[in-house]
Amino acid sequence: QDMPLRTAKLKPVHSVGKAAAFSAALPGLGQAYNKKYWKIPIIYAGFGVFTYFIITNNGDYKDFREAYLYVANGDTTFTDNPYVDKYNQTQLRDAMEYYRRNRDLSIILGCVWYALNILEAYVDAHFFDYDITDDLSLRISPAAVSFPKNSIQPAPGIKVALKF
Repeated sequence: QDMPLRTAKLKPVHSVGKAAAFSAALPGLGQAYNKKYWKIPIIYAGFGVFTYFIITNNGDYKDFREAYLYVANGDTTFTDNPYVDKYNQTQLRDAMEYYRRNRDLSIILGCVWYALNILEAYVDAHFFDYDITDDLSLRISPAAVSFPKNSIQPAPGIKVALKF
């Protein structure tokens, strides 16, 4: 006799690789794949902050660089740069380096933010199907412990048992 085949419905596996790849392709897409939509505005707010600092520091760097080159070359043509008459050559160079450093640091931190976005989606995808049941319990009770193992006299201690 032929027995009918039973077909089991398989639950689709939540892929950690897909979550990471989606976040790498478009920041926040991995979080959407993980159904954690509330994290997406946080990611883009971070990118907005870093973009703001990159743009403002780069603009100040260019202004101080232009003024520094103008003063260092002894240029006498008209310029509308307000820093030329305000600071000396050393101050202009220091300010130029300060804003360049801040711009570069903002770029590096923006890249770290991008990497954290991918890492967060990857880690969160691991917990997507994680089952948290009521069967978890933690029991703490007193215990007699022999330390070292060959000791005759037991010492008081605490026993911690985690039940899955």
